[in-house]
Parts: sequence; C-alpha cells; structure tokens
Amino acid sequence: MKKIQKITHHADECPITATIDIIGGKWKPPLIWLLMKGPLRFGEIHKLIPGMALKVLSRSLKELESDGIIIRTAYPEIPPRVVYSLSEKGESLRQIMHLLSDWSKEHILTEQEDIQKAN
Repeated sequence: MKKIQKITHHADECPITATIDIIGGKWKPPLIWLLMKGPLRFGEIHKLIPGMALKVLSRSLKELESDGIIIRTAYPEIPPRVVYSLSEKGESLRQIMHLLSDWSKEHILTEQEDIQKAN
C-alpha cells in the first residue's frame, strides 16, 4: 500500500505576508506609486494625496524609509528642503506595482464601472 502524505500549509509560511507588512495598508501603495514617477518633496506628496493627514503621511514615509523602500534626502538650506525618492529596493517593486495596477484595472475597476452603469 502506498502511504499518502498529507501536505499542510500554514498562513505564516506565506512569503507574500512579509511584503504586505512592508508595503500594505491604505497609504503606502499610493506613496510608492507616486514616487515611481520621480522624487517629490513632502508638500508635493501631501497635495497629491489631500485626504491623508500630515501625521499619517509623516509616519508612513518614516516607515517606508526604515524598511529601505524610500530614501529621504535633506538639503542643508533655509528653508530646509527634504526630497523623497525610491531606493534601489523600492525600484525593485516597480514591476509588481504595475502588475497589481493591471490586475486592479481588469478585475476591480471594470466591475465597479459596470455596477455604476447598471445603477
């Protein structure tokens, strides 16, 4: 008789979880998306995401910097100028972000448009 081996998988074995811990949430994906277009100053980012509280923006940028996704460059000028850009590690997310965007356009946004048209 053959022995049947039961294969089990646990949620903590999922490597995607580690990525989502770093780039997930409501605000980090849009921040990364904006920085994919090029470096931005704090005020520019805030204008591009008007619904985001300054405290949340500051915390999100600090977390992304701490995780090595973005680089914060402070220039010794008066008034001080700080620019945020993607690090090499952050740039490596570019393809993934485009794939997620494509998937969203195909499976979520089109469905939402269909629902709105039906109403």
